[in-house]
Amino acid sequence: MTSYRPLHDGWTVTSDAAIAPADRLVPATVPGCVHTDLLAAGLIPDPYLDSNELDLAWIGRTDWHYRCSFDWAGPVAGDGENIDLVCAGLDTVATVTVNGTELGRTANMHREYRFPVTSVLRPGENILEVRFDSAYRYAEQLRDELGARPNAYPEPFNFIRKMASNFGWDWGPTLVTAGIWRPIGIESWRDVRLEQVRPIVTVNGDAGLVQLFTRLSRTSDRPVRLRATLSGDGREFQTELELAVEVSETVVEIPVSDPRLWWPHGMGEPDRYTVQLTLLDPDGTELDSWQRRIGFRSVHLDTSTDQDGSAYTVVVNGTPVFVRGVNWIPDDAFVTRVDRERYATRLHQARDANCNYLRVWGGGIYESEDFYDLADELGLMVGQDFLFACAAYPEEEPLRSEVAAEAEQAIVRLAHHPSLLIWTGNNENIWGFADWEWQQQLDGRTWGAGYYYDILPQLVAELDPTRPYWPGSPYSGRQELAPNDETHGSMHIWEVWNRQDYSTYRDYRPRFVGEFGFQAPPAYATLQRALSDRPLAADSAGMVQHQKAEDGNDKLNRGLAAHLPEPRNFDDWHYLTQLNQARALSLGIEHFRSLRPLCMGTIVWQLNDVWPVTSWSAVDGDGRLKPLWFALRHSFAPRLLTIQPDGDDLNLVAVNDETTPWTGPVAVTRYTLDGRPQAKHSLDLSVPAASAQTFGLPPELSRDGRPDELLRVQGRGAEAWWFFAEDKDIPYPAARFTTSVIELDGAVKLTVTARTILRDVTVYADRLAPDAVLSDALVTLLPGESFTFTVVTDQPLSIEHLSSRPVLRCVNDIPG
Repeated sequence: MTSYRPLHDGWTVTSDAAIAPADRLVPATVPGCVHTDLLAAGLIPDPYLDSNELDLAWIGRTDWHYRCSFDWAGPVAGDGENIDLVCAGLDTVATVTVNGTELGRTANMHREYRFPVTSVLRPGENILEVRFDSAYRYAEQLRDELGARPNAYPEPFNFIRKMASNFGWDWGPTLVTAGIWRPIGIESWRDVRLEQVRPIVTVNGDAGLVQLFTRLSRTSDRPVRLRATLSGDGREFQTELELAVEVSETVVEIPVSDPRLWWPHGMGEPDRYTVQLTLLDPDGTELDSWQRRIGFRSVHLDTSTDQDGSAYTVVVNGTPVFVRGVNWIPDDAFVTRVDRERYATRLHQARDANCNYLRVWGGGIYESEDFYDLADELGLMVGQDFLFACAAYPEEEPLRSEVAAEAEQAIVRLAHHPSLLIWTGNNENIWGFADWEWQQQLDGRTWGAGYYYDILPQLVAELDPTRPYWPGSPYSGRQELAPNDETHGSMHIWEVWNRQDYSTYRDYRPRFVGEFGFQAPPAYATLQRALSDRPLAADSAGMVQHQKAEDGNDKLNRGLAAHLPEPRNFDDWHYLTQLNQARALSLGIEHFRSLRPLCMGTIVWQLNDVWPVTSWSAVDGDGRLKPLWFALRHSFAPRLLTIQPDGDDLNLVAVNDETTPWTGPVAVTRYTLDGRPQAKHSLDLSVPAASAQTFGLPPELSRDGRPDELLRVQGRGAEAWWFFAEDKDIPYPAARFTTSVIELDGAVKLTVTARTILRDVTVYADRLAPDAVLSDALVTLLPGESFTFTVVTDQPLSIEHLSSRPVLRCVNDIPG
């Protein structure tokens, strides 16, 4: 029987660097990394605070030596057992030795390695050592040998198979890690084991089929049997197969009648089944086993041509799906700190914001099993980038072989997850080659085309034929087309953040948007924890260090100036920039959704952050929700009412992503700012499932709007607003309101009653209690209306402060 013993205890780490003293053995956590080990030992300050990141750059340029001893009373050489050291993840340039004997060297964070150790283990104490050479030195040496390649940042991340964002990004710190980042342990087996099991799950009408492509490792001619069992929905299916002694590869098939399908969130239940493959002796003794949870579903990309170009539509179980997505980056620069509970929190935040899709960005990692298992469970679709981002990547050795081996392992490891729908070759590299002046810099050198057009699609076709492959994000479907052409395939929209007002999102008519975003600072409590700047200011030292985007603050201020009142102080700036981010993304999302079925997806950059930073995220680096999150929840609602301009007119668009028709009355009213109705129009919705309908509004509602007027749309479970001028030009009255509070066990209910219009009311309760979680934000009230916010916190709140600035904010509490 195969047995596994983890080796996670008793590790130390040291280096030749002067870390007081140089020969000190620092206790190490495995899985983990050197930064978190040094932090736990009190040898370095928190890299996420102030400018500590800069002072710790030496860590990435230092060699690190991990060591542990373990007692071994199991089999040794001559006992007939095979014993392997299994390393699920070494970060990154490692030399592995046991008892002074070198087992092998690695240079790929994204691969698993297995080293035979039967001949080197001894009874009693054994010494396992892993030396990590500087990732910088390795990458820079390879860059010197192969020739420099263009990339988005002045770092050599494209010359090493390591998480690219460790080398810094326009939202992330430069913290180049080293360490044993995934489990490590010893596996013992006799004669034969399951080397690889690759499930292929298909469904055709009422018939499902599970194919388990199985490879055995053999060291004898022992005959064996394979027993495959599938269980779920109260049923069990079983297949058994005998293998001749010379057979090491086979396929075990389990046909399933009328399986329950795995459906994306909002379209049905994400049903799953458990499949187990057991390796047996002829007498029935279990030798090895493999078990996963799988789902029956079909998926393909509709890229058919039409009069508008060519589509990019995700089709699941024969049903086109509008993708309401967010981009996912590593949730921590030190990825081993992200456990299942933290993944669950983040993925629930995505689902609760009415997202149905996560795109795993190519500058991070292939996430842990917990991530994909939770996505399976929650019905969240996943698009997975292969790990290439924003750079030209050499195709020469040793990188070429590493890429192929890494991709094969990733495909096989993730093949059983029904949530994983699409493999994408890279992030922005095809676009960079075409449009970012790379070709002159490359001067004929390789840049990754062989990966994206040959190696990766061949591997996906061979190993995972149930999923589509797309060469890049963005990509237009054919090499002769401009890769970021809005009329074909998928596109990214960054001109808006970089150079244009966000209202120009409406000028785009894309088929699918894989990235677009707008920045804002993190929550106030997050800034207070991470920065010692007092007072906080947009241009204070810590704020600048935690703003990684090129000219980021200038772009934030440019975006504000076009739309909102001028901030008087940091509190205003913080509120208004967060509000402006929410406004920008809501405008873009609702415009793109109004184009359905021309456009069939919009993926916001980004859901999460790796550390406390001003960025494009909806959830900040401490896990706190920005106002953007609440805007996503509204604009990604399965049933959406949105007003869209059409020349001099306005249209009401009703978007129905539900599986049933949307019917019911809708009222559109034109008001003055003081709440007096000027005109009203009623209509009855009858919007089929999975569609959008446009209704022209009559001139008395949509024409000649004055700055002191607005439109409000009210339907069953949906609402929309339209203001005829930018906030900075609207003659708002000074905000007047009353509040009442009900204190509960672990929560406070704050009711705000408007005496004047209140635009985008938000309660920044984290200013009073860092653990506070708000139920709603960005609520607009007309005079006489009330709304109740729930604030969940275990800490006492000052009711006086909860009901006033800078905690309770709205646009018109800022004097014009």
